[in-house]
Amino acid sequence: MQKLLALISRLPWSVVLIACATLGLAPFTPEPHVWEKLKMLGSGTLTRPIDIFDLLLHGAPFIVAGLKVAAGRRLAA
Repeated sequence: MQKLLALISRLPWSVVLIACATLGLAPFTPEPHVWEKLKMLGSGTLTRPIDIFDLLLHGAPFIVAGLKVAAGRRLAA
């Protein structure tokens, strides 16, 4: 786990933010996929494997951003 956090902490913020803005929010219309899948998860209709894959794919940049924040806090402490 320590190696993963060290690797993520070395990623430039610009790359992480661009990934969040592009892959994380694509397609932009009518609504971002990640938002659509989160609504499906909340309503209990996220059951098809392709929908679960979509949630993981479009949510991955946001997970990396969260891990990068956590890694920064952990290394600062």
